[in-house]
Amino acid sequence: MSETDPTDRVRIGAVRYLNSKPLIEGLPATIPGAELVLDVPSRLADDLAAGKLDVALIPSVEAFSDANYVAVSDACVATRGPVLSVKLYSRVHPGQIRTLALDEGSRTSAALVKILLEERYGVTPQVESLPLQATTRDTSADAVLLIGDRAIHPPEESFHTVWDLGTEWSTWTGLPFVFAMWVARRDRPGVELGKPLGAVRDRGLDVISDIARREGPQLGMSQPAALEYLTKNLHFHLGSAERNGLQLFRKLATRLGLVPDLGHTLFAPSPSRIASSPVTSAAATSH
Repeated sequence: MSETDPTDRVRIGAVRYLNSKPLIEGLPATIPGAELVLDVPSRLADDLAAGKLDVALIPSVEAFSDANYVAVSDACVATRGPVLSVKLYSRVHPGQIRTLALDEGSRTSAALVKILLEERYGVTPQVESLPLQATTRDTSADAVLLIGDRAIHPPEESFHTVWDLGTEWSTWTGLPFVFAMWVARRDRPGVELGKPLGAVRDRGLDVISDIARREGPQLGMSQPAALEYLTKNLHFHLGSAERNGLQLFRKLATRLGLVPDLGHTLFAPSPSRIASSPVTSAAATSH
């Protein structure tokens, strides 16, 4: 591969969870020379910020944190209702939550639950980190946020309230929620990968039944259950409704001081299939 080829030796980071599998299926074959790194969302965000990755599937809230970031593809991890893999387990009524344990791998979901609690109940709990290998029984916090594969299986204890954060957001706002998207720095080679990453997604959706059959049993899920999760709970296209959801999420997160008010444009014109749309435009107000 030539030294000028934008896909040569590009370092691409993606999450390990089942929800990312359709976005990376056959990626090495579609983007020759790319190095695929799998990790939890929070670490991917850190590595992208540190320049250890050229493009990464990072938590959407992280995309708001650097004015040099740009979304490079219309491939994403989003939901229009129940997401199944992002849940708040509360031992008390949500309005009485004073302490909150946050899954160590979460950032977008952590911001989302803080927004829901503050905007709907006026609650700003004290937070602590829940290590990746810990369970809800390892913390005495009033509520626990779990994400990813371990959130799919209910903890072995009872709770006063269980929120599926996808359901809570979509019911409250009427909009989809984007949990993760492909982001690169504007001055790095990853910005050229919009079309290839979209092609990888399209391939993944073509063989999504095979992905469910292969990955489901590893998580204690049947093939039908894994397939339903990937096709009913999630979708992988970032369209206008998803951008409106991102605009509102950014507006609320900025208002609560969860992200800096940088005023940068996240979506820029590019050869990828994603439409140009400034995140800084007027936010949706359908909540």
